[in-house]
Amino acid sequence: MTLEADLVVDRLRLKRRLTIWRALAVVGFVLALLATSLGRHQGHLLGSGPHLARLRIDGLITENRDRLDLIDAAAKDAGVKGLILAIDSPGGSVSGGESLHDAIARFAEKKPVVVTMGGVAASAGYIIAVPATRIFASNATLTGSIGVILQSPDVSGLLGKLGINVDELVSGPLKGQPSIVKPLSPEGRVMLQGVVMDLYEQFVGMVATGRHMDPAKVRSLADGRPYTGHQALGLGLIDQIGDERDARQWLASNRHLSLDLPVQPLDRKAKQGWFRTRISGALNGIAVAMTHDTVVALLNDPVSKTLVPQGLALDGAISVWQP
Repeated sequence: MTLEADLVVDRLRLKRRLTIWRALAVVGFVLALLATSLGRHQGHLLGSGPHLARLRIDGLITENRDRLDLIDAAAKDAGVKGLILAIDSPGGSVSGGESLHDAIARFAEKKPVVVTMGGVAASAGYIIAVPATRIFASNATLTGSIGVILQSPDVSGLLGKLGINVDELVSGPLKGQPSIVKPLSPEGRVMLQGVVMDLYEQFVGMVATGRHMDPAKVRSLADGRPYTGHQALGLGLIDQIGDERDARQWLASNRHLSLDLPVQPLDRKAKQGWFRTRISGALNGIAVAMTHDTVVALLNDPVSKTLVPQGLALDGAISVWQP
């Protein structure tokens, strides 16, 4: 009996040790995968040879701290010789457009930035382009649409028909403006129009600075209308009709950046898995919408687009072209 008991104890001890080593092996394997993934992700910024970075801005523009950090890191990376900013966006939140504009401007102070516009680069999608060294678009690109819009749905009429009354207790007459359950008051309309015009003037200043234009001329163009690439060229809103090949040729001729320089993507989201991208995008949209940071964050994710109407505004200002 004693011998059998000793064998059982020894077997349990060995089994426990084996379990520990297996767990350590799994942890080591996971850490190795993470290190490899991180190395691939940062390989474009750390330890790579000379190259151009390409950043694609597709869909609605919202706050994206990871993207801003990537741009700032690329500006400091000696291996990154310039940035190709490929835009295909109707715009987005004012705060998201402003922060991305500022990050591009910081990069452009150190290295050349060329913009290539796709089918649409309007509103905030145009604002982020103006710090660039040179802007390219196709003749059919829709761009411009410089302006700000603030929307607030009012369902008070529907609630009244349903016999539903909502009481709001506010600390001041303008605290509850705008409200989804109350019509906008005249004072609230004046207040919100002031907010919109202040944001508008900020955007006018960005375009005037980036395009080296007189603010008065920018205001004459910034009435919210979109322009084709052909029209925008004549108005000075872009520099040249062309695509990425033309942009590369311009960099080679004017910034002495060889056509042989490789182009590497500067987009963290593109390196995430499908499931992670969808889940993180949806959660980010919900969280931002709950904090009222922007009206379009919830619309940024394809999953959310099927749940929330594109024209819905929650509580914020946007700079977006609405066809």
